[in-house]
Amino acid sequence: MSYPAFFEDIPHIRVFDALSKFLGASDNGILEYGYSDAVRLAGHSCPTVASAYWLTVRALTRLYPGSEELPERGRIAVTFRESIGTGTTGVVASVATLITGAAGEGGFKGLQGRFVRRGLLEFANATQTLELCFTRLDTGASVSAQAYPQRVPASSDLPRLMQICMQGIASDAEQAAFATQWQARVRSLLLEYAYDDDVFEITSA
Repeated sequence: MSYPAFFEDIPHIRVFDALSKFLGASDNGILEYGYSDAVRLAGHSCPTVASAYWLTVRALTRLYPGSEELPERGRIAVTFRESIGTGTTGVVASVATLITGAAGEGGFKGLQGRFVRRGLLEFANATQTLELCFTRLDTGASVSAQAYPQRVPASSDLPRLMQICMQGIASDAEQAAFATQWQARVRSLLLEYAYDDDVFEITSA
């Protein structure tokens, strides 16, 4: 299975998962996620999936600033300002869950009170100023985050190409051009604008 080459240029994130270590899924409990993992989960690559991945990576990097301290998967709560059915909230939540382990009512209920993931993902928190809030369960430290992918420009021809592709009247060449330009915008978002505070807002609570 092949992906656009730029996927591997996007930084990965390593996390420690105590449940993974306990059950022998990995010898040391360390798991590594890359953007391609988020794409496989969602089934596509778009500004929403890209923003969800990078917001989570940057938020966890802020929450765990020490180079020797890995984010602890399953020990991070994630709350959303909007309800799960609002806009793209559900898509963003699925990517956040992938990396943090935080889950809603259907999540893992734990083993004798340990490794609980259920109840760590919540929605419709109207008190939040930004879209997401990540909170460490061990220290209580929190980071709020929101992406503004609409601030990353697309090629001038992308709207036309998308329209004719959706209408089913695009040629093979036009379809290929649309896919290329679509991913070029995702690439720009994740590489050229990765640390632009006007595109990715990250604040410590």
